[in-house]
Amino acid sequence: MPTELLLTEISIRLGFALLAGIILGLNRWLHHKSAGIRTHSLVSVGAALAILLMTSIVGGDAQAQSHVLQGIVSGIGFLGAGVILHNGTGESVKGLTTAASIWVVAVIGCCFGAGQLMIGASGLGAILLILLIGRPMEVAAAKLMGIVRSSELDHEDPK
Repeated sequence: MPTELLLTEISIRLGFALLAGIILGLNRWLHHKSAGIRTHSLVSVGAALAILLMTSIVGGDAQAQSHVLQGIVSGIGFLGAGVILHNGTGESVKGLTTAASIWVVAVIGCCFGAGQLMIGASGLGAILLILLIGRPMEVAAAKLMGIVRSSELDHEDPK
């Protein structure tokens, strides 16, 4: 039997998914990456909509919801693959973090769409922390260990 969600519950879930997309997309945009606020927000809200739709159609059917989640998680990888650039020499691959953030924002959107607000918010906080302190930690570790990685250390402000 389908579950009827109130408009306020739907709005809250989509609002959280949108906020997650904006936050993670803003981080990528501030780092001058191709996938920014719009891309991340669309992915997050789209994933939330898919879960909300499935919930309203099949209710608590975990197997049907699982199939939708599996499709989102694997399908979004193709979008992420579009932001990964390889220079052809095997020395440099760019866009992996942005691709990963696109993938994870889809999962966060699924959390919010399913009404799992604490899981989604906790995931968003953890991912944002990683995006904010990840590079400084990598740079500090490389300096501490005497590793010179010019591709990472020399472009603190990428163009």
